[in-house]
Amino acid sequence: MAKPPKTTFRCAECGWTTLKWVGRCGECQAWGTVDEVGAPATEVIAPSRVSTPALPITEIDVEAAHAAPTGLDELDRVLGGGVVPGGVMLLAGEPGVGKSTLLLEVAALAADSGPVLYVTGEESTGQVRLRAERLGALSSKLFLAAETSVSAVVSHVDAVAPRLLIVDSVQTMVSPEVAGVPGGVTQVREVTGALIRLAKERGIAVVLVGHVTKDGSIAGPRLLEHLVDVVLQFEGDRHSQLRMLRAAKNRYGPTDEIGCFELSDSGIIGLPDPSGLFLTRRNEPVPGTCVTVTLEGRRPLIAEVQALVSASNLPAPRRATSGLDTGRVNMVMAVLERRAGVRIANADVFSSTVGGVRLGEPAVDLALALATASSVKDAALPRGVIAIGEVGLAGDVRAVSGVQRRLMEAQRLGFTQAIVPKHSEEPVEGIETIGIEDLAEGIRLALPARRRS
Repeated sequence: MAKPPKTTFRCAECGWTTLKWVGRCGECQAWGTVDEVGAPATEVIAPSRVSTPALPITEIDVEAAHAAPTGLDELDRVLGGGVVPGGVMLLAGEPGVGKSTLLLEVAALAADSGPVLYVTGEESTGQVRLRAERLGALSSKLFLAAETSVSAVVSHVDAVAPRLLIVDSVQTMVSPEVAGVPGGVTQVREVTGALIRLAKERGIAVVLVGHVTKDGSIAGPRLLEHLVDVVLQFEGDRHSQLRMLRAAKNRYGPTDEIGCFELSDSGIIGLPDPSGLFLTRRNEPVPGTCVTVTLEGRRPLIAEVQALVSASNLPAPRRATSGLDTGRVNMVMAVLERRAGVRIANADVFSSTVGGVRLGEPAVDLALALATASSVKDAALPRGVIAIGEVGLAGDVRAVSGVQRRLMEAQRLGFTQAIVPKHSEEPVEGIETIGIEDLAEGIRLALPARRRS
């Protein structure tokens, strides 16, 4: 006697399934989103006609799969050369960060090589035209359409035959084949699947715009990121003009590259050399500041870390950070107090970066520690000094990756001395390296005691 099909339960937020009902999703940890769904009927898959016969891998033509440059060098750097025909890219970012502006620039540049179709589900074509005039992104081969149905998008593709399709955004599109509200798990899955099939069958590069949740993750089912070929994160502080593009997934290129852009009234401009944005130009050194070199992917960036230590009357002194990882800042403060003898337990400590850049790698620890010690001693570090190194809980300064690449960038920008972990990579000509083993030694060398008069 055949067993009846088992009932399954599915999360409406991320699509996670389970055989029994639970109040909290085991994947996205959301409460009250798991509902009962019917089990799919078991069917025997019958063979059908194939669209193209299987070929030996040595006979596959790779000419059509080469990346085509978009015309925006910083975007091509992150993608590994450009967009690939038949590839599907997902661009995600917070509201107002400049996703639509970036893609409109890309569409206008790509239209020089062939037709481009820009489908907007959030704005009218007139609104997009006004923004294009402001950005100077007008082209006779750039076609606009305001649609929210994926079936209508396919009809526009048949009429225009574009080489690049941009859909803004995937959460506003609906498929008439399935039920559900726009942006729901079922609709996002079906729309994405239809656009991926369209891209693969016709060799069209497709770019999807994705919304993000309040915690910064991409809205919709996690399956969305698995289906597409490239996942890009467009980041930036609302109060800063700097924007950074990172690749979280890339089937056609590296995932350790970063693109830097400047958002202005005239559009988005690529920044091939953004290091100067993260430094403060001053005539004399100031206590509480230290310059470091961080690696964003393969790109070294010069950044300045600032710290301010002031006496506090509060039972629990304040610790405020901006642009730095709060956990690592608290750890460095504890190491400074216990291992290096820098008394900050009864003081407020404020630490930040310059230019709105976010520094999260451990190589910034030494610069943060020296900036804090400089503020406590009210003594500035000498001009032309940078600090690179990870600080351990024992007070030791550990080696980090890419020291030579960082030193070359510092030497190019005129720095003459670098405090680095001992036994690091080979020194770079034009910049003196000072190797240290622990944090106390670094503070002693960078901030010598003042002579008494």
